[in-house]
Amino acid sequence: MVETYHNVVVAIDFSEKAKIAFERGVRIAKLTGATLHLVCVIDTHSFGSVEAYDLKYAKQLKEKAAVHLEEYKAKAVEAGVDNIHLIVEEGSPKVILTSLTESDLIIVGATGLNRAERFLLGSVSENVVRNAKCDVLVVR
Repeated sequence: MVETYHNVVVAIDFSEKAKIAFERGVRIAKLTGATLHLVCVIDTHSFGSVEAYDLKYAKQLKEKAAVHLEEYKAKAVEAGVDNIHLIVEEGSPKVILTSLTESDLIIVGATGLNRAERFLLGSVSENVVRNAKCDVLVVR
């Protein structure tokens, strides 16, 4: 029996690379009949210190992300994908994306960080490739 994907996760940060990842995820989900999981992680680690971290701001970002994910979902439905789950989380994208245990495939956009930022922070896509327990597709 040929293995196929059942749960395809697409990391969505609303960048151009994430749009390409989404399009690829839609195609793969449609071809395999997989459930498409659109995941947006509000990176609260980038907010700085606890004193500067504003819960109201994080809530606004989550609400805005949920609205945009609904738009992505509509496009996926229009393209013929039947099963779509939307996930909006707060925390570290590196940790959350690699902790989704039912994933068969994680699709991420290639990093847009410059060399200095990548050195200091590490890219999300690089971390997912290293730590995911499933296949990872990095799109450019």
